[in-house]
Amino acid sequence: MKSIWKNGLMLLAVVLLVVLPLLFVNGEFGGADDAAEGIITEIAPDYKPWFGPLTELPGETESMLFALQAAIGAGVIGYTIGLLRGRQDRQMLNDQKN
Repeated sequence: MKSIWKNGLMLLAVVLLVVLPLLFVNGEFGGADDAAEGIITEIAPDYKPWFGPLTELPGETESMLFALQAAIGAGVIGYTIGLLRGRQDRQMLNDQKN
């Protein structure tokens, strides 16, 4: 199979992985913080948090910081995979020369 077809199929798979859950899952998208707060309120209604946030960031800023964190993580993972792959290729070239 040609690489253009492989790339096309992988791109289609990624698009389907993103779109299908949005279309077929009828649930509310909520954060883990909200879910934890709800459970704590059910278990101990009079619980008072030890600390409060220093500032309350707007939702857009929180989303931007989350996306930035994901992008940095993806960059680190991509760099690591590329570094390991480069070392492997260099080792194979050295083995072929010797």
